[in-house]
Amino acid sequence: MAAAAGPARLVRCGQKDELYRAGLRSGAGTALRGLAGARPWLQWRREVELLSDVAYFVLTTLSGYQTLGEEYVNIIQVDPSRKKVPSFFRRALFISLHTVVPYCLEKALLHLEHELQMEAEESRIPENPPALGFPSRTLIRSWIRKQVGKLTEQQKKTASQVVYVLKQSIPLLHRLHLAVFYIQGTFYHLSKRITGISYLHFGGLQGEDQSIRSSYKFLGIISLFHLLLTIGVQMYSFKQKQRARQEWRLHRNLAHQKQSVHCAERSFILRN
Repeated sequence: MAAAAGPARLVRCGQKDELYRAGLRSGAGTALRGLAGARPWLQWRREVELLSDVAYFVLTTLSGYQTLGEEYVNIIQVDPSRKKVPSFFRRALFISLHTVVPYCLEKALLHLEHELQMEAEESRIPENPPALGFPSRTLIRSWIRKQVGKLTEQQKKTASQVVYVLKQSIPLLHRLHLAVFYIQGTFYHLSKRITGISYLHFGGLQGEDQSIRSSYKFLGIISLFHLLLTIGVQMYSFKQKQRARQEWRLHRNLAHQKQSVHCAERSFILRN
């Protein structure tokens, strides 16, 4: 008889999959370092990890098989109807959201932040060291540089603020999702929540997860309180930085005005 997989099984499944994925990433990185040397490995390390993760899920989830973690806890994926396995498109979308999209978002924010800083400093260095995982010139980075060059100063300031907010918000979103998972016990990964992929458990004791569900709910409530506290501290810190920046600008403007007045007085005295 099938039943909805509880949070304990989902956590053990995720941990087991992460263990095997880490081994696959380590093996692929070791092979690249042995064949091409340390420098190419450092340049392409993040891409090798991405390809390893994609290969793991393509050979398991996309091919219609259980992952090693799912086999370990005896669960299978189902679509929102809970009557059939997810379609090929839904599984492909899950893999993309789980592996490719986070990578692209991370690199896009990294390059955008770098270009905005370079524009603000007005000191481009042609032979600047490449960011992790990318050579010095790529199509994406060139496109970002071109788009940043078209922005006005106000738009660049707004873009910098948006990048900062996104970099701060993404980890908080993951923590919120994890807290909700602890309370509801359905979607362990955000990508599965978006695609609607859940799990059914076959065989064994059906009530073993129910006995500890209350503990997970309590953990979720604690996680939510901790998340709210973290957001409050970050907002307070941001306001303090904004206030300090405004006070510094005011002080600089006053100092400039005093200097201008002093120069005008000296000029008046010299004339007379």
